[in-house]
Amino acid sequence: MILRMLLLLAGLAIGLEASAAAILVPEGNRNSSQPDIPFGSGSRTKAAKTTYEAKYQRVLKFLRDDKTLRRKIEKTAKDYDIDPIHIVGAIVGEHTYNVDVYDRLQTYYVKAISYLRSAVAFRHDGEDVDDFIKRPQFADCEELEGSYAIWTCRETVWNDNFRGKTVDGQKFPDDRFGAVFFQPFYAGQTFGIGQLNPLTALQMSDLVHKRSRLPELDHRNAARVYKTIMDPDLSLPYVAAALKKSIDAYDKIAGYDISKNPGVTATLYNVGEPDARARALKVENAARRKRGQTPRMPQENYYGWLVNEKLEELRELFPDKTVN
Repeated sequence: MILRMLLLLAGLAIGLEASAAAILVPEGNRNSSQPDIPFGSGSRTKAAKTTYEAKYQRVLKFLRDDKTLRRKIEKTAKDYDIDPIHIVGAIVGEHTYNVDVYDRLQTYYVKAISYLRSAVAFRHDGEDVDDFIKRPQFADCEELEGSYAIWTCRETVWNDNFRGKTVDGQKFPDDRFGAVFFQPFYAGQTFGIGQLNPLTALQMSDLVHKRSRLPELDHRNAARVYKTIMDPDLSLPYVAAALKKSIDAYDKIAGYDISKNPGVTATLYNVGEPDARARALKVENAARRKRGQTPRMPQENYYGWLVNEKLEELRELFPDKTVN
Protein backbone atom coordinates (compact mmCIF):
# COMPACT_ATOMS: atom_id res chain seq x y z
CA MET A 1 0.00 0.00 0.00
CA ILE A 2 2.84 2.41 0.85
CA LEU A 3 4.54 1.74 -2.50
CA ARG A 4 1.22 2.23 -4.23
CA MET A 5 0.65 5.61 -2.61
CA LEU A 6 4.17 6.76 -3.38
CA LEU A 7 3.81 5.79 -7.01
CA LEU A 8 0.46 7.53 -7.33
CA LEU A 9 1.86 10.68 -5.75
CA ALA A 10 4.88 10.54 -8.03
CA GLY A 11 2.61 10.18 -11.03
CA LEU A 12 0.59 13.17 -9.87
CA ALA A 13 3.75 15.23 -9.46
CA ILE A 14 4.82 14.44 -13.02
CA GLY A 15 1.47 15.54 -14.38
CA LEU A 16 1.44 18.93 -12.62
CA GLU A 17 3.23 22.09 -13.57
CA ALA A 18 5.97 23.18 -11.21
CA SER A 19 4.60 25.37 -8.42
CA ALA A 20 7.21 28.02 -9.15
CA ALA A 21 9.38 28.90 -12.12
CA ALA A 22 12.15 26.36 -12.53
CA ILE A 23 15.68 27.57 -11.87
CA LEU A 24 17.73 27.67 -15.05
CA VAL A 25 20.85 25.51 -15.11
CA PRO A 26 23.16 27.48 -17.42
CA GLU A 27 25.50 26.03 -19.99
CA GLY A 28 28.85 24.75 -18.82
CA ASN A 29 30.23 22.39 -16.22
CA ARG A 30 29.78 22.77 -12.48
CA ASN A 31 32.95 20.70 -11.95
CA SER A 32 36.27 22.36 -12.84
CA SER A 33 37.78 19.01 -13.82
CA GLN A 34 36.29 15.86 -15.28
CA PRO A 35 34.77 13.49 -12.68
CA ASP A 36 36.25 10.01 -12.47
CA ILE A 37 35.59 7.69 -15.41
CA PRO A 38 34.38 4.20 -14.41
CA PHE A 39 36.86 1.36 -14.59
CA GLY A 40 34.71 -0.59 -17.06
CA SER A 41 34.84 2.21 -19.61
CA GLY A 42 38.61 2.38 -19.33
CA SER A 43 39.08 -1.37 -19.65
CA ARG A 44 36.89 -1.53 -22.77
CA THR A 45 38.81 1.31 -24.36
CA LYS A 46 42.15 -0.24 -23.49
CA ALA A 47 41.06 -3.64 -24.82
CA ALA A 48 40.15 -2.01 -28.13
CA LYS A 49 43.63 -0.46 -28.27
CA THR A 50 42.27 3.05 -28.60
CA THR A 51 41.77 6.20 -26.53
CA TYR A 52 38.80 8.31 -25.46
CA GLU A 53 39.98 11.15 -27.67
CA ALA A 54 40.27 8.86 -30.68
CA LYS A 55 36.76 7.52 -30.07
CA TYR A 56 35.42 11.04 -29.66
CA GLN A 57 37.02 12.18 -32.92
CA ARG A 58 35.64 9.15 -34.70
CA VAL A 59 32.03 9.75 -33.64
CA LEU A 60 32.41 13.47 -34.38
CA LYS A 61 33.61 12.67 -37.90
CA PHE A 62 30.74 10.22 -38.30
CA LEU A 63 28.25 12.97 -37.46
CA ARG A 64 30.02 15.58 -39.61
CA ASP A 65 30.17 13.32 -42.66
CA ASP A 66 26.57 12.09 -42.58
CA LYS A 67 24.15 14.86 -43.58
CA THR A 68 21.27 12.39 -43.69
CA LEU A 69 21.79 11.45 -40.05
CA ARG A 70 21.99 15.09 -39.01
CA ARG A 71 18.71 15.79 -40.77
CA LYS A 72 17.13 12.83 -38.97
CA ILE A 73 18.42 14.14 -35.65
CA GLU A 74 17.11 17.62 -36.38
CA LYS A 75 13.66 16.40 -37.34
CA THR A 76 13.43 14.08 -34.34
CA ALA A 77 14.47 16.83 -31.96
CA LYS A 78 11.73 19.06 -33.36
CA ASP A 79 9.15 16.31 -32.80
CA TYR A 80 10.09 16.16 -29.12
CA ASP A 81 10.57 19.91 -28.56
CA ILE A 82 14.23 19.64 -27.65
CA ASP A 83 17.39 21.03 -29.17
CA PRO A 84 19.25 18.54 -31.41
CA ILE A 85 22.40 19.13 -29.37
CA HIS A 86 20.87 16.97 -26.62
CA ILE A 87 20.62 14.01 -29.00
CA VAL A 88 24.14 14.66 -30.28
CA GLY A 89 25.43 14.79 -26.71
CA ALA A 90 23.90 11.40 -25.92
CA ILE A 91 25.37 9.84 -29.06
CA VAL A 92 28.81 11.36 -28.51
CA GLY A 93 28.95 10.37 -24.87
CA GLU A 94 27.91 6.79 -25.52
CA HIS A 95 30.37 6.25 -28.35
CA THR A 96 33.23 7.91 -26.50
CA TYR A 97 32.86 5.98 -23.25
CA ASN A 98 30.84 2.91 -24.21
CA VAL A 99 31.45 1.32 -27.62
CA ASP A 100 33.06 2.74 -30.74
CA VAL A 101 30.78 4.04 -33.47
CA TYR A 102 30.41 2.08 -36.71
CA ASP A 103 31.94 3.63 -39.81
CA ARG A 104 28.68 3.94 -41.71
CA LEU A 105 25.02 4.48 -40.81
CA GLN A 106 24.12 1.58 -43.08
CA THR A 107 25.82 -0.84 -40.69
CA TYR A 108 23.18 -0.07 -38.07
CA TYR A 109 20.40 -0.95 -40.50
CA VAL A 110 22.07 -4.27 -41.31
CA LYS A 111 22.45 -5.06 -37.62
CA ALA A 112 18.79 -4.19 -37.05
CA ILE A 113 17.64 -6.78 -39.57
CA SER A 114 19.86 -9.42 -37.99
CA TYR A 115 18.27 -8.83 -34.58
CA LEU A 116 14.76 -9.08 -36.05
CA ARG A 117 15.62 -12.55 -37.31
CA SER A 118 17.12 -13.70 -34.01
CA ALA A 119 15.45 -15.99 -31.50
CA VAL A 120 15.98 -13.90 -28.39
CA ALA A 121 13.91 -13.40 -25.26
CA PHE A 122 14.14 -11.26 -22.17
CA ARG A 123 14.82 -13.66 -19.31
CA HIS A 124 17.11 -14.45 -16.41
CA ASP A 125 18.18 -17.85 -15.14
CA GLY A 126 15.52 -19.54 -17.26
CA GLU A 127 12.67 -17.27 -16.11
CA ASP A 128 11.01 -15.10 -18.74
CA VAL A 129 10.49 -11.49 -17.67
CA ASP A 130 6.81 -11.80 -18.55
CA ASP A 131 6.49 -14.46 -15.86
CA PHE A 132 8.75 -12.60 -13.45
CA ILE A 133 6.65 -9.42 -13.44
CA LYS A 134 3.56 -11.48 -12.59
CA ARG A 135 4.98 -12.10 -9.12
CA PRO A 136 2.90 -10.51 -6.34
CA GLN A 137 5.55 -7.89 -5.59
CA PHE A 138 4.66 -6.18 -8.89
CA ALA A 139 0.88 -6.11 -8.37
CA ASP A 140 0.67 -2.37 -7.66
CA CYS A 141 2.43 -1.56 -10.92
CA GLU A 142 -0.42 -3.04 -12.92
CA GLU A 143 -2.75 -0.32 -11.65
CA LEU A 144 -0.65 2.43 -13.22
CA GLU A 145 -1.16 3.79 -16.73
CA GLY A 146 1.41 4.24 -19.45
CA SER A 147 4.59 2.39 -20.33
CA TYR A 148 6.85 4.85 -18.51
CA ALA A 149 4.97 4.66 -15.19
CA ILE A 150 4.55 0.88 -15.35
CA TRP A 151 8.13 -0.02 -16.25
CA THR A 152 9.58 2.57 -13.87
CA CYS A 153 7.47 1.00 -11.13
CA ARG A 154 8.74 -2.45 -12.05
CA GLU A 155 12.31 -1.17 -11.96
CA THR A 156 11.67 0.25 -8.49
CA VAL A 157 10.19 -3.04 -7.28
CA TRP A 158 13.25 -4.87 -8.61
CA ASN A 159 15.59 -2.52 -6.74
CA ASP A 160 13.62 -2.72 -3.49
CA ASN A 161 12.66 -6.38 -3.42
CA PHE A 162 14.99 -8.45 -5.60
CA ARG A 163 18.29 -6.77 -6.40
CA GLY A 164 21.07 -8.55 -4.52
CA LYS A 165 18.56 -10.45 -2.40
CA THR A 166 17.40 -14.03 -1.97
CA VAL A 167 13.67 -14.42 -2.60
CA ASP A 168 11.90 -17.75 -2.22
CA GLY A 169 15.27 -19.47 -2.13
CA GLN A 170 16.52 -17.81 -5.32
CA LYS A 171 19.52 -15.47 -5.27
CA PHE A 172 19.20 -12.47 -7.59
CA PRO A 173 22.15 -10.47 -8.98
CA ASP A 174 23.08 -7.14 -7.44
CA ASP A 175 22.68 -5.38 -10.76
CA ARG A 176 20.26 -3.19 -12.66
CA PHE A 177 16.93 -4.60 -13.81
CA GLY A 178 17.85 -3.68 -17.39
CA ALA A 179 21.14 -5.56 -17.21
CA VAL A 180 19.71 -8.70 -15.61
CA PHE A 181 16.62 -9.29 -17.74
CA PHE A 182 16.96 -7.14 -20.85
CA GLN A 183 20.43 -7.70 -22.26
CA PRO A 184 20.72 -11.37 -23.21
CA PHE A 185 23.38 -10.85 -25.87
CA TYR A 186 26.03 -9.15 -23.76
CA ALA A 187 25.33 -8.49 -20.10
CA GLY A 188 25.71 -4.80 -19.36
CA GLN A 189 25.73 -3.78 -23.02
CA THR A 190 23.48 -1.34 -24.82
CA PHE A 191 22.81 -1.12 -28.54
CA GLY A 192 22.42 1.07 -31.59
CA ILE A 193 23.46 4.58 -32.46
CA GLY A 194 21.97 5.80 -29.18
CA GLN A 195 23.29 2.81 -27.21
CA LEU A 196 19.81 2.24 -25.83
CA ASN A 197 18.96 -0.23 -23.11
CA PRO A 198 15.90 -2.29 -24.10
CA LEU A 199 14.26 -1.40 -20.78
CA THR A 200 14.61 2.30 -21.58
CA ALA A 201 12.95 1.69 -24.95
CA LEU A 202 10.06 -0.12 -23.28
CA GLN A 203 9.62 2.78 -20.85
CA MET A 204 9.48 5.30 -23.70
CA SER A 205 7.11 3.27 -25.87
CA ASP A 206 3.96 5.31 -25.17
CA LEU A 207 5.62 8.69 -25.73
CA VAL A 208 7.24 7.53 -28.97
CA HIS A 209 3.93 6.06 -30.13
CA LYS A 210 2.25 9.41 -29.47
CA ARG A 211 4.90 11.71 -30.92
CA SER A 212 6.36 9.61 -33.74
CA ARG A 213 3.44 7.29 -34.50
CA LEU A 214 5.63 4.22 -34.19
CA PRO A 215 4.12 0.89 -33.04
CA GLU A 216 4.19 0.28 -29.31
CA LEU A 217 6.86 -2.15 -28.09
CA ASP A 218 6.08 -5.41 -26.31
CA HIS A 219 8.51 -7.07 -23.88
CA ARG A 220 7.28 -10.44 -25.14
CA ASN A 221 8.76 -9.66 -28.57
CA ALA A 222 12.41 -9.08 -27.73
CA ALA A 223 13.58 -9.37 -31.33
CA ARG A 224 11.35 -6.46 -32.34
CA VAL A 225 12.67 -4.38 -29.43
CA TYR A 226 16.26 -5.04 -30.49
CA LYS A 227 15.46 -4.28 -34.11
CA THR A 228 13.97 -0.97 -33.01
CA ILE A 229 16.95 0.15 -30.96
CA MET A 230 19.40 -0.82 -33.73
CA ASP A 231 17.53 0.89 -36.59
CA PRO A 232 18.43 4.62 -36.60
CA ASP A 233 15.07 5.58 -38.12
CA LEU A 234 13.33 3.91 -35.19
CA SER A 235 15.80 4.42 -32.35
CA LEU A 236 16.37 8.17 -32.58
CA PRO A 237 12.83 8.92 -31.32
CA TYR A 238 13.53 6.75 -28.27
CA VAL A 239 16.74 8.66 -27.60
CA ALA A 240 14.84 11.94 -27.87
CA ALA A 241 12.02 10.66 -25.67
CA ALA A 242 14.44 9.66 -22.90
CA LEU A 243 16.05 13.10 -23.01
CA LYS A 244 12.65 14.83 -23.00
CA LYS A 245 11.59 12.78 -19.96
CA SER A 246 14.70 13.87 -18.08
CA ILE A 247 14.13 17.54 -18.89
CA ASP A 248 10.49 17.33 -17.79
CA ALA A 249 11.29 15.39 -14.61
CA TYR A 250 13.85 17.91 -13.38
CA ASP A 251 11.53 20.81 -14.22
CA LYS A 252 8.43 19.43 -12.52
CA ILE A 253 9.98 17.48 -9.65
CA ALA A 254 13.26 19.16 -8.73
CA GLY A 255 12.45 22.65 -9.99
CA TYR A 256 15.39 22.95 -12.39
CA ASP A 257 15.35 23.79 -16.08
CA ILE A 258 18.13 21.67 -17.60
CA SER A 259 17.10 22.26 -21.22
CA LYS A 260 20.08 24.56 -21.82
CA ASN A 261 22.70 22.21 -20.41
CA PRO A 262 23.38 19.25 -22.73
CA GLY A 263 25.97 17.92 -20.29
CA VAL A 264 23.33 17.39 -17.62
CA THR A 265 20.85 15.77 -20.01
CA ALA A 266 23.66 13.55 -21.31
CA THR A 267 24.50 12.58 -17.74
CA LEU A 268 20.91 11.53 -17.07
CA TYR A 269 20.81 9.65 -20.35
CA ASN A 270 23.89 7.78 -19.15
CA VAL A 271 22.78 6.98 -15.59
CA GLY A 272 19.02 6.64 -16.12
CA GLU A 273 16.19 6.86 -13.56
CA PRO A 274 15.63 10.64 -13.96
CA ASP A 275 12.48 10.71 -11.80
CA ALA A 276 14.18 9.06 -8.82
CA ARG A 277 17.24 11.29 -9.19
CA ALA A 278 15.10 14.43 -9.45
CA ARG A 279 13.20 13.45 -6.29
CA ALA A 280 16.46 12.73 -4.48
CA LEU A 281 17.79 16.16 -5.45
CA LYS A 282 14.57 17.81 -4.29
CA VAL A 283 14.83 16.09 -0.89
CA GLU A 284 18.53 16.95 -0.59
CA ASN A 285 17.93 20.61 -1.39
CA ALA A 286 15.05 20.84 1.09
CA ALA A 287 17.45 19.60 3.79
CA ARG A 288 20.15 22.03 2.64
CA ARG A 289 17.73 24.97 2.88
CA LYS A 290 16.82 23.99 6.44
CA ARG A 291 20.52 24.07 7.31
CA GLY A 292 20.86 27.49 5.69
CA GLN A 293 22.91 26.11 2.80
CA THR A 294 22.64 26.96 -0.89
CA PRO A 295 20.66 24.37 -2.90
CA ARG A 296 22.76 22.13 -5.11
CA MET A 297 22.27 22.38 -8.85
CA PRO A 298 22.17 19.28 -11.05
CA GLN A 299 25.71 18.29 -11.92
CA GLU A 300 27.32 16.49 -14.81
CA ASN A 301 29.20 13.21 -14.51
CA TYR A 302 32.33 12.32 -16.53
CA TYR A 303 30.18 11.65 -19.59
CA GLY A 304 28.20 14.90 -19.47
CA TRP A 305 31.35 16.83 -18.58
CA LEU A 306 32.85 15.89 -21.95
CA VAL A 307 29.71 17.02 -23.78
CA ASN A 308 29.83 20.44 -22.12
CA GLU A 309 33.59 20.68 -22.65
CA LYS A 310 33.15 20.01 -26.39
CA LEU A 311 29.92 21.98 -26.73
CA GLU A 312 31.24 24.70 -29.05
CA GLU A 313 32.61 22.06 -31.44
CA LEU A 314 29.42 19.98 -31.27
CA ARG A 315 27.19 22.99 -31.95
CA GLU A 316 28.92 23.45 -35.30
CA LEU A 317 26.95 20.41 -36.48
CA PHE A 318 23.77 22.54 -36.22
CA PRO A 319 24.99 26.13 -36.54
CA ASP A 320 21.49 27.65 -36.85
CA LYS A 321 20.01 25.92 -33.79
CA THR A 322 19.79 27.06 -30.21
CA VAL A 323 18.57 25.26 -27.11
CA ASN A 324 14.81 25.72 -26.63
